[in-house]
Amino acid sequence: MKRVVLIAGPTASGKSALALALAARIGGVVVNADSMQVYRDLRVLTARPDAQDEARVQHYLFGHVDAAVNYSVGAYLADAARLLAELPPDRPVIVAGGTGLYFKALMSGLAAIPPVDPAIREALRNRLAHEGVEALHAELARRDPEGAARIMVRDRSRILRALEVLDATGRTMSEWHREGLPPLVDPESAVKIFLNPARDELKARIEKRFEAMLSGGALDEVRALAARHLPDTLPAMKAHGVPWLRRHLAGEISLEAAVDGSIMDTRRYAKRQVTWFRNQMPGWAWLTPDAAMASLETLLQT
Repeated sequence: MKRVVLIAGPTASGKSALALALAARIGGVVVNADSMQVYRDLRVLTARPDAQDEARVQHYLFGHVDAAVNYSVGAYLADAARLLAELPPDRPVIVAGGTGLYFKALMSGLAAIPPVDPAIREALRNRLAHEGVEALHAELARRDPEGAARIMVRDRSRILRALEVLDATGRTMSEWHREGLPPLVDPESAVKIFLNPARDELKARIEKRFEAMLSGGALDEVRALAARHLPDTLPAMKAHGVPWLRRHLAGEISLEAAVDGSIMDTRRYAKRQVTWFRNQMPGWAWLTPDAAMASLETLLQT
């Protein structure tokens, strides 16, 4: 296991900028831990590092997945395992992102669930379209009460994933997870920080960043993605901003309404991220963006 720096936080909290600055200062590399920044189709809308950032320090696991892929935590852990094995042992690694399950998998490991037949996945998507998400959650509650209790009733992606694993393997996600894959990061030696801007500051950051996304070509990005006619259930199709901007491009709503909806969804997501990390990931240092670099330097000396 490598000793790494883990930088988490809500969307737009400044994680990428901090990881870039730290990597440049200590000669490290930046590894993505954001489930949307893996998609190559969404550089602008997911605020992936730009070409200048990538030229400054090496970035890994950004934009390496096609939007047609239902990328999973297991796939991420497998990619991260290969990457960490290839990097020089003395190279500092900074993992940055906002996807809590990625960080949890890095430190706790994950089950090696076998691939699911695409026909099973497609059949469940058809059922979702005809029966609704509540019906599928109710079925999951009957077949896997333990798993259903951890999934919100309208969380389509996780409900579909739990059911497809049940249908494909005859075993629940919990059963697979208990067998486990080894963790890649030692939580005791890792430097773990959570960026936590003040609420008003984070709201302003979210609004400013979305305006920058629009100026940077977000509409063209969504237009190109929509032209592929991919299933709405794919993770990339639900990235913040994509559903609202698709509705605008289809002539259903104004651009102003699409922007307002996107920003509101992003604010709600940021709130959920803060709550999730507070409840699920104890032992992290919660820092304001202004204090983060100085605190990191102190933590790295211990």
